[in-house]
Amino acid sequence: MKLPLFPLQSVFFPGETVPLHIFEERYKQLINDCRMEAVTFGIPVFINNTIAYGTEVQLVEVVTTYEGGEMDVVCIARQVFRVLSFENQMEGKLYAGGEVEFLDMENDASDELRNEVLFGLERLYDLMDVPFTKISPKQFNSYSLAHKMGLSFAQEYDLLQIAKETDRLMFIKEHLQTTTTVLEEVNRTKAMIELNGHFKNFDPLDFKDFKIEDS
Repeated sequence: MKLPLFPLQSVFFPGETVPLHIFEERYKQLINDCRMEAVTFGIPVFINNTIAYGTEVQLVEVVTTYEGGEMDVVCIARQVFRVLSFENQMEGKLYAGGEVEFLDMENDASDELRNEVLFGLERLYDLMDVPFTKISPKQFNSYSLAHKMGLSFAQEYDLLQIAKETDRLMFIKEHLQTTTTVLEEVNRTKAMIELNGHFKNFDPLDFKDFKIEDS
């Protein structure tokens, strides 16, 4: 399938609201075409000077149009795609385009795994002393809080490329386990630093249990 393309150094996940400020002439033309012809466009992720994967988005609303023609628009992210070809300008247009292939996504995750990931998220927020709004496992998916769990840009890009929901949740679960372990160690170190200069009650050791290691 051929799509107009709007490369950005950002990752957008399916179902996510995408606010954009449009100021370049080529993208003004793109948004106007979306309004007139109800076409969708793709936002390939620009990373490491390349584009390979991205998300199809659909224009929902032009919120503001400024005197110079700039626009604030809201789109909704739909499907993840892989870029097959890229051309700097589509025929007769100012904006870029290219052939894309949509990924076959599988929503195959169990409620048990969703619960485990939600518990890990709640633990992460607790360690950071940030309020966490509880979510039902039935309403939760790997994209729900993808921007709010401390993933790096590169990790978000990796997550975008994973087709199976079970694999996406396992990816997030592993990240949460690593991050919470680091935070727990940081909090333990912080507590030890705060004890510096204060009397500490040490438990007496039972010397009869000591053994000398043979050299």
